[in-house]
Amino acid sequence: MSANPNHPDRPYPLERTRNIGIAAHIDAGKTTLTERILFYTGMIHRVGEVHDGAATTDHMEQERERGITITSAAVTCEWEQVPVDGVVKLYEGEKQRVNIIDTPGHVDFTAEVERSLRVLDGAIVVFCGVAGVQPQTETVWRQATKYSVPRIVFVNKMDRTGADFDHVLNDVREKLGANAGAILIPIGSEENLKGQIDVVNQQAIIFHDDSKCGSTFSVKDLEGEQIEIAANAKLELIDQIADIDDELGEKFLMEEEITAADLKAAIRRTTISNKFIPVSGGSAFKNKGVQFLIDAVIDYLPSPLDVDAAKGLLPDDPDTEVLAPSDDNGKFCSLAFKLWADKFVGKLVFFRVYSGTISKGSMVYNPRTGKQERVQRIIQMQADKTAEVDTAYAGDIAAYVGIKNVTTGDTLCDKKFQILLEPPSFPEPVIAMAVEPKTVADSDKMAVGLARLQEEDPTFVVKTDDDTGQTIIAGMGELHLEIIIDRLKREFNVAANVGKPQIAYRESISKEAKGHGELKKQSGGTGQFGVVDIAVRPNEKGKGLTIDNKVTGGAIPKEFIKSVIVGVEGSMTNGVVGGYPVIDVHVDIIDGEAHDVDSSDNAFKVAAIFAVRDAFENAGPQLLEPVMDVEISTPIDYQGDIMGDLNRRRAIIGGMETKGSVSTLKAQVPLAEMFGYMTALRTMSSGRASFTMEPSSFEPVPQAIVDEKFGVRA
Repeated sequence: MSANPNHPDRPYPLERTRNIGIAAHIDAGKTTLTERILFYTGMIHRVGEVHDGAATTDHMEQERERGITITSAAVTCEWEQVPVDGVVKLYEGEKQRVNIIDTPGHVDFTAEVERSLRVLDGAIVVFCGVAGVQPQTETVWRQATKYSVPRIVFVNKMDRTGADFDHVLNDVREKLGANAGAILIPIGSEENLKGQIDVVNQQAIIFHDDSKCGSTFSVKDLEGEQIEIAANAKLELIDQIADIDDELGEKFLMEEEITAADLKAAIRRTTISNKFIPVSGGSAFKNKGVQFLIDAVIDYLPSPLDVDAAKGLLPDDPDTEVLAPSDDNGKFCSLAFKLWADKFVGKLVFFRVYSGTISKGSMVYNPRTGKQERVQRIIQMQADKTAEVDTAYAGDIAAYVGIKNVTTGDTLCDKKFQILLEPPSFPEPVIAMAVEPKTVADSDKMAVGLARLQEEDPTFVVKTDDDTGQTIIAGMGELHLEIIIDRLKREFNVAANVGKPQIAYRESISKEAKGHGELKKQSGGTGQFGVVDIAVRPNEKGKGLTIDNKVTGGAIPKEFIKSVIVGVEGSMTNGVVGGYPVIDVHVDIIDGEAHDVDSSDNAFKVAAIFAVRDAFENAGPQLLEPVMDVEISTPIDYQGDIMGDLNRRRAIIGGMETKGSVSTLKAQVPLAEMFGYMTALRTMSSGRASFTMEPSSFEPVPQAIVDEKFGVRA
């Protein structure tokens, strides 16, 4: 990295740039918090509410109608840490640029969270002050951990009945295994919420209920029980940080004075290194605690300079690692993490710049396709609005206009700096349905619309059923596919007939077996000759298909091994139980036979397909179904009926927790048994219970159900 990584023309230096995401379980208040941040930073001048369909980042019609976030939205704002008497701020008086991505909370749109976290430097994870850690929060947490994203926790909705900051803090520690500590403790709760205790500075922040949405507040001395709460919290905080930070630990052991600035700097170091999670509490809806949360983002979350250099591989040598440090003067490298069709601008490719700069009119190289394209325009997004810029610098999140041959996860770089960055990973679809145009005129439009939507969404899959010729769409849940059909109608003017949802089954094997396949056609003219012997065995869960070539002595000539592998891979699209894709299988190519004249690539490909089918018949083939993690919150009165119903749905009850008069049930339930569950649950609980579910794993279907479903084919 150069001595000064900042380009002289960039509006904000790298050290004063923050790329953060706001993520949480559905309905924890992410979008409301984003709206307040935009208001306090001056990006908007009137607060829009989710329940009114007026939130800035919920710009799709479907989002406004349903009151949920469906697609992640990027916004850019500025924040200046205003000096306050008695309060230490690490970047006081310096304007910061904060790029924010508001992500969905519904599990059907988890891909939006995955790809956002892949390109962010830090995150605010929002928890409901009443519910604490919820299923989708755990998923978000795992995603952030996978990409080593430093986090701050905001315990929201502290104005709600039953809100308990200490309970949520303990939940974060116990259920998520996080080394979390309070930095801003709510003063009061429910209708008595009035401010925060600043643990580091030992001050009280009192927010004023005024017409300016809580823009004004007072910093006062602690009083009454606040003094003891603050003192104990600070001692605990110093203890936690001293254990994991050498600099503060040394001061602590030497019994030297630890100032507020010392403690803040140590919190910053340990947060960036993912050893500590600062926790703040407040209420976004009631405008209490947001400004000091933004200060915490600036103080504790990393700039692009504070995180490790992006790591990639050489396209021609996957064993060689290449680094792309955050430096405007470095060679250009970016990751395309999202595609979106804007009704005014056209196709947008959202990207994060990791090193170098890119200006409109420049050429970018795609190592996947081996082609260069010209960048016609570069824009910065403000939810559904755009601002054109001439140049994007290291650390920036922006969008290209006019690039065509790009898919989600592509690296776009300088041709002289070829690098493949790790793309985000996405889960497999779990539900499918048939779709057909209502009229012949809609047929072409539907094909174009589905192709565009599939390009935008990596968890949405379109395929044609070989037996029926029907178009099958697959996704992450009923809501996901409902939104797809709605978008087809509104954005592409396609009226479609939709079949009933079907489970996206998978197949695998349960034991080892060998298979023999041969293609011998030598009755005149050009012959076809290929013989392949393989051995198959179950693979580890999640490993997919792995193949080893163990052929010795040239039984299968080297030039045909690739064709054998292609045949094996092709066999995995149709299993022997129900014709579903096969997962988690290891194949050893062990032997074969070739002919000097009649052997060909096609002969060995076909022989490999026959060998796999032969092996699968004897390898204990299994039908696998998606199983969901389900969490149900219900008044205790209805707990017995709900548990009985779950047992009838082949559920495995995983746990039960009671808090006050509300019981929380956790279970694993096959997705096939969950269709229409919302209606059933409302009936059982008089509309008072609610549930969430997310994909857990694929598990074997009981043989009785396989027999019933497929008859003789099982």
